[in-house]
Amino acid sequence: MALEEKRRHSSELVPYSYYKCLIPDYFDCVPLHWHGEFEINYVIEGKAEFLCGDERFVTQTGDIVIIPPNRLHAIYTQRDYEQRYDTIVFSTDMLGASVNDRCAAECVRPLTNGHFGVKMHITAEHPYYSEIKTTVENIFSCAKGNTARLGMLLKSEMLRLFWLLGESGDIQSDGRPDFSGVIRPAVEFINENFCENITIEQLAEIVHLSKSYFMARFRQAAGVGAIEYINQLRIKKACAMLAESNLNASDIAFECGFRNLSNFNRLFRKAVGCTPVQYRKING
Repeated sequence: MALEEKRRHSSELVPYSYYKCLIPDYFDCVPLHWHGEFEINYVIEGKAEFLCGDERFVTQTGDIVIIPPNRLHAIYTQRDYEQRYDTIVFSTDMLGASVNDRCAAECVRPLTNGHFGVKMHITAEHPYYSEIKTTVENIFSCAKGNTARLGMLLKSEMLRLFWLLGESGDIQSDGRPDFSGVIRPAVEFINENFCENITIEQLAEIVHLSKSYFMARFRQAAGVGAIEYINQLRIKKACAMLAESNLNASDIAFECGFRNLSNFNRLFRKAVGCTPVQYRKING
């Protein structure tokens, strides 16, 4: 399991994927990850906390979140709140990134390669909010319809969205650098080896940082400490194994990297809200 999502969000024929999302669902967060496509989230109802690169913000009903390609991001629940939201993840080809014209060269490719920064959190206070919201709603309407003809309109609405962002000054060529990528090699190592014993010293060495500075940078980027992040991945895998396999809880705990059953049970209950046995009865 690598930090870069292996799920294919697009194909040559259909270069986007639509998801109807709820957090918390069976797990209380969307762990830190990244992918090579753009992502747009539209909050239908509720609150959640987004971490996008070096930015951290709480979303509310009606907010729009635009995540550029290759940007580390995660979502965490807010106490006593759910969040229902629509998500579309789409290839940069939807914006004509591979076309060799002036528009692509000067406006689109700088967005996709990180030379331009884009405002990621759009709220009702934005001066162009009404137009942006209508455009985003059109984008999701087309994505849900999922036909070739609606695909034509979908492309035009996506281009309109970025035109509006450009007109409102929310696309800047001198955008603030994203320093969260500094810890990406460590997060990739965690995602590939979280079932093994991993130490903070190991991770700090991978990214050539002191132990204390690494811990601070990791918490800033991921929203949680490195050990808590490792346990998130282990518990998430345990959830999948409890639902999909017949292994007993102790074997699953060991397979997921826990060496102490009572510690596994305690962390599982804290993260999921029930015991492993109860989770299997509900989801098995």
